[in-house]
Amino acid sequence: MDTSKTRDTRSTTTEQTSFLDKIFRALSWAALMLLVFIAGALLTVSETFPGPQIERAYEGGMALYRQYTQYQDVYAGDIWRDERRSEKGVTIHEPGLAQDGLTLYTSGNAPAAYLIDMNGDVVHEWRRPFSEIWQEGVGSIEKPRPDEFVHMRNARALPNGDLIALYEGNGDTPYGYGVVKLDRDSNVIWSYPGRTHHQLDIAPDGKIYVLTHEVVDDEVDVLGKQPRLEDFLVVLSPDGEELQKTRLLTTLGQSKYARMLESVPGRTLWDPLHNNTVEYIDRQKARNFAFGEEGQVLVSFRALHVIAVFDPETEDFTWATRGPWDAQHDPDILPNGNILLFDNRGNQNEAEGESRILELDPQTMEIVWQYRGTAEQPFASQIRGDQQRLANGNTLITESDGGRLLEVTPEGEIVWEFLNPDRGGPDDKMIPVMTWAQRLDRSMFNAEFLPPSLAAAKPGPETETSQ
Repeated sequence: MDTSKTRDTRSTTTEQTSFLDKIFRALSWAALMLLVFIAGALLTVSETFPGPQIERAYEGGMALYRQYTQYQDVYAGDIWRDERRSEKGVTIHEPGLAQDGLTLYTSGNAPAAYLIDMNGDVVHEWRRPFSEIWQEGVGSIEKPRPDEFVHMRNARALPNGDLIALYEGNGDTPYGYGVVKLDRDSNVIWSYPGRTHHQLDIAPDGKIYVLTHEVVDDEVDVLGKQPRLEDFLVVLSPDGEELQKTRLLTTLGQSKYARMLESVPGRTLWDPLHNNTVEYIDRQKARNFAFGEEGQVLVSFRALHVIAVFDPETEDFTWATRGPWDAQHDPDILPNGNILLFDNRGNQNEAEGESRILELDPQTMEIVWQYRGTAEQPFASQIRGDQQRLANGNTLITESDGGRLLEVTPEGEIVWEFLNPDRGGPDDKMIPVMTWAQRLDRSMFNAEFLPPSLAAAKPGPETETSQ
């Protein structure tokens, strides 16, 4: 008997059996994973345990992945976008139709604020890297992002050239990084290390109203007990000292508008309000506004599609409403009592772009004016965005995702346009978002800061006069 041949045959048979076993096990595991996936999907759709838990775990994992990606590459976050157009600076200027003045703006790529004239020339620049402001052991930011990830999100210029600016850190959670007051030479006068985000506003008495947020995990009605990013309203003294801090989620939950929290989408439970606005209601705004009084503030909860009036004195909400907008930003109270806001996603699936600017009568919710883009030049910013009604009736708009500022007439004609001059990323084909802009009257500044010769309007090179 040839034992060697027998052993070879057995060896070959064993190898074949082992190979088939591996295939069978692999197919079995694949089938099992498919069944688990289908079961998980059915449980999630039917909101049966542990479906919602699986969904939240998945969302949490994706959030961690996105944060890690953004943490490594500044261009992977949401402060840089693919450029829509290659032009830079002022591309349209109709001197007879545009509101003359100086424009203050901030950009997602820089710890800076720029004051430009109508030709786009920089009249003054404030710049202070966050690393030169941050103090170890002060505030809740233990390890701030590198300077290239931290930018000024919002700013207010004062007559003497001082600047109050709000910082945010891309790729961090919370992303709010604090408020600082700089002098005209960008020296730090004071800083507030709270987790400030989105916007600030200054009352006539010099107090500063600002939004902060922080991660909390206690149990609240409707939302239960889970880690989430919660918003607070903070009042600072003119010297940057914290005078008051109100937790907005629980305050809303204890108000007559508590049921609005029942509509928090599952995908935003980790950030259930996402307040993106604080506007102080002064005497002029309160005069014709039917739902607010002097000393109260207007806020905007993007996740709920709600705008509301909050009274810091009573720490209660006095008015809250929804309207014909989606994921709104920057509601402003106009002198006539109407509200002007950036409707980020209220024009979806339209050729002229998903965003629009709305002026509404808050008593009837009638849209009395709106601006939309065109099929040739769509108007769209999924997140961020603001607008300002100017003295001549025009509207200055910050199309954040497009890296563009535009001034439009009541008829919708663009009479001034400015594209962010900075570029970066692969082949310099990415543009930083515009995070804020405001047109300022030249006369607001002291002559010591801006001499008349420097602040005066100057004729510039000819630009396009139409789209």
